[in-house]
Amino acid sequence: MAFENENKILHDALVSCKVPEIENAVETARSAGMPANDIIASLGDAMSDVGVMFERGKLFLPHVLSAANGMKKAMEVLGPELSAGEGSDASMPSVVMGTVEGDVHDIGKSICSTMLQCAGFEVHDLGRDVPTPKFVEEVRGGCTFCGMSALMTTTMTVQKTVIDEIAKAGLRDNVTIMVGGAPVTQAYCEKIGADIYGESASETTRKASQIASGE
Repeated sequence: MAFENENKILHDALVSCKVPEIENAVETARSAGMPANDIIASLGDAMSDVGVMFERGKLFLPHVLSAANGMKKAMEVLGPELSAGEGSDASMPSVVMGTVEGDVHDIGKSICSTMLQCAGFEVHDLGRDVPTPKFVEEVRGGCTFCGMSALMTTTMTVQKTVIDEIAKAGLRDNVTIMVGGAPVTQAYCEKIGADIYGESASETTRKASQIASGE
């Protein structure tokens, strides 16, 4: 397998959750001639493993955040190569991500955004406490996935409000809507008419990738 050694180095560095090791691994892979899109794909696979380890209690939140930070730094380094055309894909699915209005919790959403980016999505992360019109605006602008996080029972109802507003704008058929957050369930997802419920960042990314690839 081409770049088998570099793939292992990248995987082990990302799973170590140590930013300097991740940066060094990226430089090692680049020096070996590994294409930027392949490096990102390798790191994305490793980030999925980090998500699974977190869910199983083998890693903790600080580890995941550190791995995500290392991933972001790698993207900053590799970004110019991708924008220059290497491995770029005009049909890359775009997703708007945000924590709904009235809610300021965004750690889980940020991890999910990073994992989606690693999986090949063009991510527009609006942050936290995002006004409903902003989601609608991004969907109107071409985002084909819309991910909303709510960490409080008092704000989870805003997810339905966003879906209703997207429908009123005549855009519902153009977008796959993803919902998640501590109080959100599969039953609630179905009740409000969303398309994907993700109990975790890795699950959300897996489901979104399946839809994007037509599975």
